[in-house]
Amino acid sequence: MQYRTFGNLNLQVSALGFGAMRLPTLEGDHAQIDIPHATRMLHYAIDNDINYVDTAYGYHRGASETVIGNALKNGYRDRVKLATKMPCWLVKSREDFDTYFNEQLKRLQTSHIDFYLLHSLKKETWQTVHNLDVLDWAEKKMNEGCIGHLGFSFHDTYEVFQEIVDAYPWSFCQIQYNYMDEEYQAGTRGLKYAADKGLAVVVMEPIRGGQLSRSPPQEIMDLWNASHTKREPADWALQWVWNHPEVSVVLSGMSTMDHVKQNIMSAQHSGANTLSVDDLALVGRVRDKYLDLTPIPCTKCEYCMPCASGVKIPEILELYNEAMMYNDIEYARRVYTNFFKEEERADKCTKDRECEEKCPQSIKIPEWLEKVHKILTED
Repeated sequence: MQYRTFGNLNLQVSALGFGAMRLPTLEGDHAQIDIPHATRMLHYAIDNDINYVDTAYGYHRGASETVIGNALKNGYRDRVKLATKMPCWLVKSREDFDTYFNEQLKRLQTSHIDFYLLHSLKKETWQTVHNLDVLDWAEKKMNEGCIGHLGFSFHDTYEVFQEIVDAYPWSFCQIQYNYMDEEYQAGTRGLKYAADKGLAVVVMEPIRGGQLSRSPPQEIMDLWNASHTKREPADWALQWVWNHPEVSVVLSGMSTMDHVKQNIMSAQHSGANTLSVDDLALVGRVRDKYLDLTPIPCTKCEYCMPCASGVKIPEILELYNEAMMYNDIEYARRVYTNFFKEEERADKCTKDRECEEKCPQSIKIPEWLEKVHKILTED
């Protein structure tokens, strides 16, 4: 296993971290984890020198922390740095900090959390918890020895990211980063900004939830196959992230033992600044080809918003584009069904065409919404 320095801390962490958001499940029910399989996976990972385990209050609808806590018995807890996260979107009062944290300690069967994160910070949730003095609360927990180091995970614009980084001497942060998301949310600017400030940077979604490895379109596979360097698509995605010296640990949400074994092999051959100029150029061509595969030229400028009918136009068009790019309609259908309210879906479009008149790309939005809804709701 390769190890990397964790920010300004005198600590070495495995290049690969075990992410507990996509554990194996039973009968497709995200809340029903296949506990024996998940436990074997975690034990194999730790026995092969992974020393960073990441979970959260809400993962697997609340089941992840309990499964991880049980799996870390019999000495495994002492061999890892454990990270979990405060569900900031659920916090309504200062008392909620203790309520959720104490529940997490019980679920994880531990007296302390090595790395504690404020989960999924956005401008609104950051303002809420900040106004409730979450930093003061966390300082007291660190003084009590219940929390080792404080950080945050992030999902908003670069400007909000910079504001949060500057607000407190954090030990670390967690961002989404992969070769398709260089300018998304915190992006490369955020990665470098946080690292320059001395923060360890934990990367999530290095394979974009599997999209960069799961049955790539033939045009993408042709590019990979033409390279003199032979790697699986998932390995290319991981190596691209590890190539950045600012990255401290890369989390992978693994669902099978094969995922664990393959990712450990990738981590064993990882390193900062190890990809060649030709390698990086190839990844750039793959990125460009993915972008060429998007059928709708939407840039998410949001000139079409707000929609008079309440339709979430940019998000729906983006979901469809990604389904086409990554050859994954089934995933898009699950997202559309489970995460878009009925009143926000494309079939609520009244075709008044005001959005189309405002669109700088001249997209025929009503026609696309009708087509997308039909495709994303087909059995």
